[in-house]
Amino acid sequence: MSVRRLSFLAVAVVSIIFWAACGQVYRPVVIPCSTGGVPGCPVETNPSPANFHAVLGISNNAPGYSGEAMQLDVAGDSVIGETSFSTGSAPNAGLNPTHAAMLPSDSRVYVATAGSAFPGGTDSIESFSPVFQSTQGTGFGAVSTIGLPSQSTSIVAISEAANVVTVTLGTALSNVVAGSAIVIGNQAVTGYNGTFAIVAITGTTLQYVDTVTGLAPSSGGTASVPPQPVFVNSSQNTAMYVANYNTNSVSAINTASNVVVNSALVGTNPVSLAETPNGLKLYVANQGSNTVSSLNPVDMTANVVTGFTGVNPVWVVARGDSQKVYVLTEGDGQLVTIDVATDTVTSSLPVGAGANFIFFDPNLNRLYITNPVTGMVYVFSDTGPNDTPTQLAAISMTAGANPPCKTACTPVSVTSLLDGSRFYVASYQTSTTCPDSTVSGACVVPLLSVFDANSLTLKYPSAPSMTLLTWPPFATNQYAVLQQTYCATAPLYPALYSPGVPRFRMFTAAAADSSRVYVSICDAGAIAIVNTTGANTNNSGSPLPPDTLVIDALTLQEANSTTALQPPIFLIMGQ
Repeated sequence: MSVRRLSFLAVAVVSIIFWAACGQVYRPVVIPCSTGGVPGCPVETNPSPANFHAVLGISNNAPGYSGEAMQLDVAGDSVIGETSFSTGSAPNAGLNPTHAAMLPSDSRVYVATAGSAFPGGTDSIESFSPVFQSTQGTGFGAVSTIGLPSQSTSIVAISEAANVVTVTLGTALSNVVAGSAIVIGNQAVTGYNGTFAIVAITGTTLQYVDTVTGLAPSSGGTASVPPQPVFVNSSQNTAMYVANYNTNSVSAINTASNVVVNSALVGTNPVSLAETPNGLKLYVANQGSNTVSSLNPVDMTANVVTGFTGVNPVWVVARGDSQKVYVLTEGDGQLVTIDVATDTVTSSLPVGAGANFIFFDPNLNRLYITNPVTGMVYVFSDTGPNDTPTQLAAISMTAGANPPCKTACTPVSVTSLLDGSRFYVASYQTSTTCPDSTVSGACVVPLLSVFDANSLTLKYPSAPSMTLLTWPPFATNQYAVLQQTYCATAPLYPALYSPGVPRFRMFTAAAADSSRVYVSICDAGAIAIVNTTGANTNNSGSPLPPDTLVIDALTLQEANSTTALQPPIFLIMGQ
């Protein structure tokens, strides 16, 4: 097997090639490090035996340009595939990726893109095959664009008073509420055309606010409700399920034909899905209506969920035995347990308003929860008395004698190693006057904290948390990056998630063989790669200590820019 590593030169060349090709035909390449000891390119003398494990990073782009996916080989830390979601047959597709998932067989990747959140964009699911069983740059399979169902009706009349527009529709829209996005198109009076948020809707009459005033009454054209997909999930290889934020629905995709074969209406603004491992139930967190939906995947019919009273549910995960589902509520900060057999809430435990994310560890049967508002990380065992989760730890990221963060930081994501030894918390600090002398202006300090999974105590030996920037490609001793406008708009409670902003400023995931942890850093336009084992050696031949930052893999440069990088927003791991 060829040993492959990213070097500064490799990353720079890859970035230049991808930037030059942006908007053109993409040619997948990989440029490995030489084993001769290129500066900044560690030589791996004892590679992991799991040579074909991979991680995929999903990145956004500047408005009007499609997102991208990048695949890294775990054993060699090399880029083995990268592609844009834009296709010739659907040039406006692939804008604003929001979430991604891979089939259990690792045979296909599905990316939700809510392009309609921006002018000129369309909503779709982008699907492609990852790079298989190779450390060579064979590239991804062709990207397929899957259309999603939307509602559309004719416009009988449209008029404006001050800046409030009243639209009379040909037929009523179903399951559409105030706050939903509406697209007005094909209007003779061009000032009406665009995407707007509905402020009131009753029967065939709706209203929205337009910044353009003085528009004359008109008729004709269309009013449509885009789906705005924000989450994908499946525990089976024959189907992929999509949460459509704007149409308040869930769509089922047949993975053999790559077409939508069924849909079901759910609550308002679904933002997360979890299918039980046995494939018998599908649960949906409906952020806008404070509800959880239970669906039967075979026909998408609904089951009644009883006892749920949480506010703003934002994340849902299923237990490995398919007996329990856990829902996280952001508004009132509860970890809610639902019994799958009866669809009844059996417990609700406090984790603080603002909690945003659950990670389920199937090896230790644990739930890890981050709360970016309070700066807390909670650890629960999911095998407590009466099958109720038991809190094992409530970890403050800033309190105590030796806290993970010396000053206030924002934990946003957590992952654990499948060998049961450690878990990792990705967090960041923001500053209007940057403490890093290499950065001028408002900055972000990305951090990764390492915890011992047995003692639940901070483990990283040389500092409370490790910095995530390496030289090269960043400056020597640089540990902060400039705040990027797009990344900085990620909401914290009481603001709620919507498809126009990234959900994670940072995200972390662990390799299936426990040899690496990856951290996507939106503001840096990079994915940090951490060696967890110390099995590699550096250029001098000395052993690396465990939990060493190896390299930062830069993502594709934005179109028409020589400096800005596509911000990575989500990571998914292959098996």
